Amino acid sequence: MCSVVRAVEEIGSEWRLIVLHGLQDGEHRFNELKRATGANSRTLSRVLDDLEAAGLVDRRVEDRPIATYYSLTPAGERLCPVFEELESWADEWLLTESADADAEAGEGDGAAAADD
Repeated sequence: MCSVVRAVEEIGSEWRLIVLHGLQDGEHRFNELKRATGANSRTLSRVLDDLEAAGLVDRRVEDRPIATYYSLTPAGERLCPVFEELESWADEWLLTESADADAEAGEGDGAAAADD
């Protein structure tokens, strides 16, 4: 199996990518991540456990006040340039394709566009 496929299997679920991306700007508390990602508590807890087990996320617990913080490990931080490249690629190719598809739909159906 090629290393790209192995990497995608490790980090490729939608929620794992969302959480990793959300941690790029530094350490966050559980509830901050929950709000930022839109994940429910159960999903976020499972994903954070998986990412911690994979060595991509660190968990830090404070006693006073009681709080749990999450941050990227050095291995997780190495993914930041990958996210930047994916964003650049998506901005160039996915948004363009979406705009092209919208334009084609509008051109081919002038009557529907006029009704809007």
